[in-house]
Amino acid sequence: MAESAQFIFNPLSRPLPLKSGRVLRNRLAKAAMSEAFGTYDNHPTAKHVELYRRWASSGIGLVITGNVMIDRRALGEPGNVVIEDERSLPTLKQWARAVTDQGADIWVQLNHPGKQATKGLNTGTIAPSAVPFREDMQALFETPRAATSAEIEDIVQRFGRSAAICKKAGFSGVQIHAAHGYLINQFLSPHHNTREDEWGGSPEKRRRFVLAVYAEIRRQVGPDFTVAIKINSADFQRGGFTEEESMATIQALADAGIDLIEISGGTYEAPAMSGTLEKEKKASTATREAYFLEFAEKVRASVKVPLMVTGGFRSVAGMNAALNSGALDLVGVARLLAIDPNAPAKLLQGQDSTHQVRPIKTGIPPIDRMGVMEIFWYTLQLNRMGKGGNPKPHESGLLAFLKSLLRSGWGTFRTQRMRPSSKAA
Repeated sequence: MAESAQFIFNPLSRPLPLKSGRVLRNRLAKAAMSEAFGTYDNHPTAKHVELYRRWASSGIGLVITGNVMIDRRALGEPGNVVIEDERSLPTLKQWARAVTDQGADIWVQLNHPGKQATKGLNTGTIAPSAVPFREDMQALFETPRAATSAEIEDIVQRFGRSAAICKKAGFSGVQIHAAHGYLINQFLSPHHNTREDEWGGSPEKRRRFVLAVYAEIRRQVGPDFTVAIKINSADFQRGGFTEEESMATIQALADAGIDLIEISGGTYEAPAMSGTLEKEKKASTATREAYFLEFAEKVRASVKVPLMVTGGFRSVAGMNAALNSGALDLVGVARLLAIDPNAPAKLLQGQDSTHQVRPIKTGIPPIDRMGVMEIFWYTLQLNRMGKGGNPKPHESGLLAFLKSLLRSGWGTFRTQRMRPSSKAA
């Protein structure tokens, strides 16, 4: 009786069954954040095991890893973990068990950065088309070359291979990263994808790549392994991926059998996912906390696949109101867990965290407009926890930026020294 009452008054505590057969123990998920503390030749470390064990011990139902790349020749940042073969299998198994042994699920977020990789990190970058970044970002990101059909097919195969290794290592599932301006999002966007072949030229052809990636993953892992996806509601960029195209893509993924869809939005050039565009939000959205809740309501009217929304949640009341509305099935939190790793224990008891996520600013307008501080500052906090320490919620944004700049420069240099000699794919 007491347990049933808990579910009624705190919907976050309810289990969530998935089509794959897995059951998440509650409706609270740690969304992906970049850790960037893999080795410079891209293997996971004991820091991953320590950090994820700590999160799982909080009682959370699901944790999703930060970006894990599928190709060592295509990194998003120094310190990315890459899963393209079984060389890291022993550590991957430890990473998975650190979570599953405590009753939570852990999904690996699989990604390819496409053009969204800093200059000098890879031997070159590829994308659907050779479209440059906006002018004020071209000092950091080079113009990519258009991928060949053979390279596209190779990437599809790599996604499937990486997912199969994750299953072998004991992870509960994988999440395809199709949001935030990375390669799959680039294929979906008419701004980034100007191809006129079978991979572009119409909305149907632009979504062919993400459907091929899902189909190959499902082929290699089978029906009883969870395959989820993170997708933009929109890119918030002129000529980019729109809500209408997102709805059509989500419907196609639902028809294909995807297990769960996480809704987000934005890119490095228009970083809505971090709240950088928060001033432009409607007052109703601010009141309801979640950035993408209105879009989730539209999706829910069309598909029955479980939905996860991340971004903007600040309170138990806001989270439970969203769950009770029926617009979503899983609440995603990220930045809060980088400053308060024990927050889930409080939230699941119906109590708010004593910490609040705040905008991270350096005071340097061009840097602050990019939204990169939402990666740099929080990555430093994760690194501290990976070493067994505690985060510093009030650390200076400018100091964190300078530390991250030095760390990134050194990491890029070390990565270059260990780089495979073949061309980027």
